Order: sequence, then structure tokens, then C-alpha cells
Amino acid sequence: MQNKRIVIAAGTGFIGKSLVAFFGEDNDLVILTRQPKAPHDRVTYVQWDGKHPGAWCAALEGADLLINLTGKSVNCRYTAANKKLIMDSRVNATQALGAAILTLQHPPKLWINAGSATIYRHAEDRPMDEINGEMGDDFSVQVCKAWEQSFNDITLPHTRKIILRIGVTLGWQTGGVMHPYLNLVKTGLGGHQGNGRQMFTWIHITDVCRMIDWLSETPALSGVFNCTAPNPVTNKVFMKTLRLKTGHHFGLPAPAALLTLGAALIGTETELLLKSRWVLPSRALQEGFSFRFPLLPDAFTDILTHLPRTAYHLF
Repeated sequence: MQNKRIVIAAGTGFIGKSLVAFFGEDNDLVILTRQPKAPHDRVTYVQWDGKHPGAWCAALEGADLLINLTGKSVNCRYTAANKKLIMDSRVNATQALGAAILTLQHPPKLWINAGSATIYRHAEDRPMDEINGEMGDDFSVQVCKAWEQSFNDITLPHTRKIILRIGVTLGWQTGGVMHPYLNLVKTGLGGHQGNGRQMFTWIHITDVCRMIDWLSETPALSGVFNCTAPNPVTNKVFMKTLRLKTGHHFGLPAPAALLTLGAALIGTETELLLKSRWVLPSRALQEGFSFRFPLLPDAFTDILTHLPRTAYHLF
């Protein structure tokens, strides 16, 4: 994609920064953020609150692509206050963007709304995809359902719409999940979590960017796409592969009864560690998308080349 106008809502987080790096050299980017900063190169920042109309609405006029990543991180403790923020931040931002687009003379050609692969039920029996996947009803799934419903309720005759159900995204940039996992490995706690049989659905950040680029350049496609690597692994295999790639031969496992400690160490909930997410990108594969990192060992190798040794060794 070149010489396009791309608007990224909440583009200052882990995935947003990666998209800026991927698209920013050849395209004009507008980042909607609560804390704008000075423009640089072809990137400008516009303030918004993710809820109310304002001057930011004009930034959507004539955009080739709108990417909405807005939402409080689920990588936190599930207090009542955090649950409300997790839900409201996603639904409110989606509704605000939809209302803004309806006021425009030249609305975005494509709107890609982030979703999550955790919308599918806990699955150890078979993989889930866009065709035959089954949804559960835990808190994370309820958030995903409400998030997608808020998007689907908006009718935009001149804007193509896509939901990306993104898996656990692996990359070297700060703010992602790799650094907490590397901290576990280098402190000797990098064994499997729970029984280790739960499936871990992942994707390399480069393939997230590439899939968005591919969808933008393939105008016949719309609807739901699982943005996940085609080869998910068990938690036990994920942790073992990470240990091998970082040169650690031992990792203390964390049984379910001890996961309160593990969850605190990586700043998350035990549900995020123990839920079995077995998700395949069937639509993307059927439509011809080619993954650069379909296999976990290759993804880890690439990520570690971007990190200093101290990221995964104490000394």
C-alpha cells in the first residue's frame, strides 16, 4: 500500500506503533489519541476521547483506511472497574466512529475494526474458525460479542467493513506480551501454566500488519477474518519453544493452584493463561493470504534478533 491516507484510532499502543512503522514511510497516517504529540515524517496526531464527536471527526474525511484498535488492555486484573472500562472503551469508540462516518461526504473506503480470537469458546477438542467456531459466555467472550455487535449495527453503504479477530500478538516492541513471558523465562519460571494442554493461538506482529495491507488491497473481501497464525500450539509447546530459543533448559511450571503468582508476575488474569484458544485463519488461507511466520520457532527467532540478550537473560 502506498500514498494512502490511513487513520488509526488508538494508534499509540503495541499494535498501533507497529502499524505506524509498517505503513508510515509510504502513506499519510493520522493517529487518534488521548495524548497527541508533535507530527513527524508523514504521521500526525489528533486528540479524541473515544466517546464524543469533536474536531477529530474531520480526520476521517476522505480516508482510504480506518483501523480501530481502541480498547483498554485486557492484560489486567478483572476488577469491577476494569471490567467496565474494558467493555465501554471498545463499544463507545466503535459507536463514536460509526456516528462520525455517517456525517462525512467522503467516508473511509474501508473500516477494519479490531476484535479478538478469544470470542470462541474454550476448545481442547477441535479448532475454531469463522465458519464452524462456537462462542462461549465468559466475560471475555461477552466483551467480544458486544464489541462486534456495536460494529455490525452500523450500516455504512459506502464503507467496506471488516472485523479482525486477532490472536495473541507476538513482537519485540514494548507493550506486547513477549516481554512478560521473557521475564518468566529468565527468572526460571518459564514452564507451562496449568496442565499445559490449553491451546495458544498466536500471530507475529508482522503478519498482523501484512494481513491488514492485504485486506485493504483486496476490495472484494469483507466480514470476519481470524487474524491468527495457521499453526497454534499448546501452552506446553509454546513455553518449551521459548525456552529453547532463549537458551534456557529449565522452567518451573505453574500449576493452576499457583497461578495467582504467575498472573501477578505478568500482570494478567489466570483466565487469560488457562483458556484454550484453538483458532485457525480459515478465511484468510482460503482467500490466498500467505503468512511470513506460520511457525512459532521462526517467529521467536525473528523477534529475538530485535532484542538485547538482557531481555531474556539475567546477565
